[in-house]
Amino acid sequence: MRKYEMGVVFKPGLDEESLKAEIEKVKALIERFEGAVEKIDEWGKRRLAYEIDYINEGFYVFYTFESETKAPSEIESRMRIMETVIRYLIIKLDE
Repeated sequence: MRKYEMGVVFKPGLDEESLKAEIEKVKALIERFEGAVEKIDEWGKRRLAYEIDYINEGFYVFYTFESETKAPSEIESRMRIMETVIRYLIIKLDE
């Protein structure tokens, strides 16, 4: 099992309940591929460094999790089709 960190930027138009539901949906996606979520860090609404599709703000959420090496590619393929996600990035943390 390797340790990863994933940063996700959600669309700013989400209300509190919808945002919590999306955060749980991503957590369930990680657990679906046998990952164990250690920590979820919500940064709240922040300004983006550059405009993406005429959007200049987003909700930043960071997930720290452990999983097998095949899981990040499976998670990324599902994240691409989520409409509420503006950007995401998964990185492998050093041992």
